[in-house]
Amino acid sequence: MILPMILMFGTMILSMLISGRLRSRFNLYSRVPISMTGAEVAEAMLRQNGITDVRVISTPGQLTDHYDPMKKTVNLSESVYGQNTVAAAAVAAHECGHALQHAQGYAWLTFRSKMVPVVQLASGLMNVLMILLMVGAVAFFAQIPLLIYTFLAAVGVTVVFALVTLPVEFDASNRALAWLNRSGLVRGMEHDKAKDALFWAAMTYVAGALAAVAQLFYWAMMLLGQRNSNE
Repeated sequence: MILPMILMFGTMILSMLISGRLRSRFNLYSRVPISMTGAEVAEAMLRQNGITDVRVISTPGQLTDHYDPMKKTVNLSESVYGQNTVAAAAVAAHECGHALQHAQGYAWLTFRSKMVPVVQLASGLMNVLMILLMVGAVAFFAQIPLLIYTFLAAVGVTVVFALVTLPVEFDASNRALAWLNRSGLVRGMEHDKAKDALFWAAMTYVAGALAAVAQLFYWAMMLLGQRNSNE
């Protein structure tokens, strides 16, 4: 059981380090001004790519930026929406990258969207079964193979979703950087800073995927190991 625990704690520490790095990079690049606000960047990128049915709106909170394919809205956090900085431009362009993926039928985004109902079901099931594990029912689980494999399958669905998210996020960042470069909005050092900000944002998804894989490995080793010891 030592190796699974090392993997779990290792991915937790990695995630914390990446999150801290991301915050520091965005705080730094939020002090580098450019000529357009995040909202203006988003509207310009959508317009220049022929997308006229997506609205750019402000949403409360920090790091709440996202693209909603159902409502067709690019939702920018208040700071990104109104700030004219490299960080705001990078975030706004990234979210518009998802809008471009949606408009062009990007395969990985389509697949991820279709997975959402399955992931919601798996997450709900996993939470119920996790409660049993948290109250010390590992031995009980080990006696019922169906519970073991149902739980591991639910965790596995979240792992697949985390892995599918990676190409979606990296592609959105690539689209964002390509447009920022073509538009001439950020040049030289500013372009490098936007690229760096998007890189660390993408690394949070990498850390999340690694954590999901480590979690699956941990529970598989624990539950299957317990089952084998009872036989």
